[in-house]
Amino acid sequence: MISEEVAFAAMESRDPRFDGWFFVAVTTTGVYCRPSCPAVMPKPENVRLFPSAAAAQVNGFRACRRCRPDAAPGSPEWNVRTDLAARAMRLIADGVVDREGVAGLAARLGYSERQVHRQLVAEVGAGPQALARAQRAQTARMLLESSSLPISDVAFAAGFASIRQFNDSFRQAYATTPSRLRDGAGPTPGGTVLRLAFRPPMDVPAMLRFLGERAVRGIEEYRDGVYSRSLALPRGAAVVTMRHVPRADHVLCELRLDDLRDLTAAVQRCRRLLDLDADQQAIDAFLGADPELGPLVAAHPGLRVPGCADPGELAVRALVGGQEAARLVHRYGRPLTTTQGAVTHTFPDLATLAEQGVHGETVRALADGTVTMDVGADPLHVRKGLLDLPGLSEEAVACLMMRALRDPDVLLPHLAGRVRETWRPWRSYATQHLWADSP
Repeated sequence: MISEEVAFAAMESRDPRFDGWFFVAVTTTGVYCRPSCPAVMPKPENVRLFPSAAAAQVNGFRACRRCRPDAAPGSPEWNVRTDLAARAMRLIADGVVDREGVAGLAARLGYSERQVHRQLVAEVGAGPQALARAQRAQTARMLLESSSLPISDVAFAAGFASIRQFNDSFRQAYATTPSRLRDGAGPTPGGTVLRLAFRPPMDVPAMLRFLGERAVRGIEEYRDGVYSRSLALPRGAAVVTMRHVPRADHVLCELRLDDLRDLTAAVQRCRRLLDLDADQQAIDAFLGADPELGPLVAAHPGLRVPGCADPGELAVRALVGGQEAARLVHRYGRPLTTTQGAVTHTFPDLATLAEQGVHGETVRALADGTVTMDVGADPLHVRKGLLDLPGLSEEAVACLMMRALRDPDVLLPHLAGRVRETWRPWRSYATQHLWADSP
């Protein structure tokens, strides 16, 4: 937890960099806020600090309607850390508790339910059920504000088991009813449109261009600065379209989902794909102080590390290359029920590729879980497992660690002569500047 001295300094300066790092609850109003909330500064004796929105809600506070703290960018801490709590937080964000329960979460992590609960309460002030409930309330809020779905459909799409549970959780989180929160917006043409928040600076066009230049025909399209791709989600497919909004602190994201219950997972995958939860100002300040990197950071502020929509897909692409990947998409991929431009399929699942003998032992190991690369995996174990597989070079494994496992401190072998130890722990970000500086 951040120190009170730093927290109050952030609150006094309304510093948005700290949004998502911690939450400010005011005992006299019963409301919790972002540190950057423009409301009148509360007296220190009336303030309680919490490490998560769920912890504030568990302690009886409701979200501020002015600054919408539950919609703040996620804590960048979970991008960097690889311990039990961080891995659990990433899995909960991906919707594992909604789909598999706390027992499924614990099984994925290799710990007992009791151990997982104890560790999360110690780290973020709330257990897995409370964290999942807070996330469901946030998902419902997004749907209420961005669509004209009936409220009952919103409840089940957000993951609630009943309308009563939905109403009770919503009142606890927002001190109002779902119908009163809805702003009366009409239907959104084509899909659900969301604002994916980030902490500035961010070079959104550079990120979308990076993804577009490596697009695989059939599952991705990049046109006029807009990036679209398909997603294979737990309950069905989706197509996401993302675009830059000048001078904004968000990416505009349109989602067309086969099953609205996949909204939470889709949003989290988009956030990881674009590296939206990074504390970029701190990273740029650190790297910008280096004599060699300083001019590069000044020339391209806000360069982030591109992620991936699916680690298994990225691994196969590393094995076969772009042209062969496109052939696999059209031969074994699942056609979309609703296409979007050149986006016509989802990437074939690993089990199908393994059955077809694509890259033999390596794809089989990824398909059967011998090497697991989901967001709850331990990166050290994954790296060792990948290096033991045939067909993946050290360079490919490093790229997978950087993009699929979100390791912020990856050293690419071909850049070893240019990368310095003093750039730790942000060598993955330094790599983006070296790439941008390459002819």
